[in-house]
Amino acid sequence: MLCTDTIISVSMKSPSEPDLERRGKLIRSLGSLREMLPGSFVERKRACGRPNCHCADGKNLHSQFQISILIDGKPKALHIPAELVEKVREKIEMRHRFEAAAATVCGINLKRFLKEKESL
Repeated sequence: MLCTDTIISVSMKSPSEPDLERRGKLIRSLGSLREMLPGSFVERKRACGRPNCHCADGKNLHSQFQISILIDGKPKALHIPAELVEKVREKIEMRHRFEAAAATVCGINLKRFLKEKESL
């Protein structure tokens, strides 16, 4: 019978690096942003044109909600139905959080790259 010694290797996690932990946390959180929408949320006030409406005096105007986006390089305004306003506003805010997270991750990566470059 052949007897062999088994060597068990235990890898110790290197001392924590706050930048790497922050980058990992941001990247893991991106999945929650999969419903984000492009563009800007716009609320416009306008008169409807009916002479007997409360907006006819030009003071108490109706709200109209839109998403302002670029399609094929051209600006477009897409109407948002009143029942979807809050949902759309949240989805556009998701994109703002995504952009902030991406900027942070890029900043961390650039900092690490410059540090690595200096050590060469």
